[in-house]
Amino acid sequence: MSGKAEKFRKEREVGNEKILGAGSKVIQRFFALDTGAYREGALPVKTKELMGLAASLVLRCDDCITYHILRCAEEGASKAELIEALEIGLVVGGSIVIPHLRRAYLLLEEIEVV
Repeated sequence: MSGKAEKFRKEREVGNEKILGAGSKVIQRFFALDTGAYREGALPVKTKELMGLAASLVLRCDDCITYHILRCAEEGASKAELIEALEIGLVVGGSIVIPHLRRAYLLLEEIEVV
């Protein structure tokens, strides 16, 4: 795994342990809701992750974009599928998302999605 991707995963894991370890029921329930939303259902997990990627681009959340790119890759999304999800995010979000789109493309290159 790439340096940026591995660093992101480690920081996310440590941060989540601290957040969830604090004992807040509200936060624990929100995390459970988020996890549940991305489970297999009427839509496959890969589709949900691609939707999450497009939404994250629109929201301009680099951590979320990174997370969803990595999850999409884990779920077997092709580079073409990832690019189409990013295209939707660009169309919905407009030119303001371009800096985030640049970083997304750099991550795709770094993790060598095919």
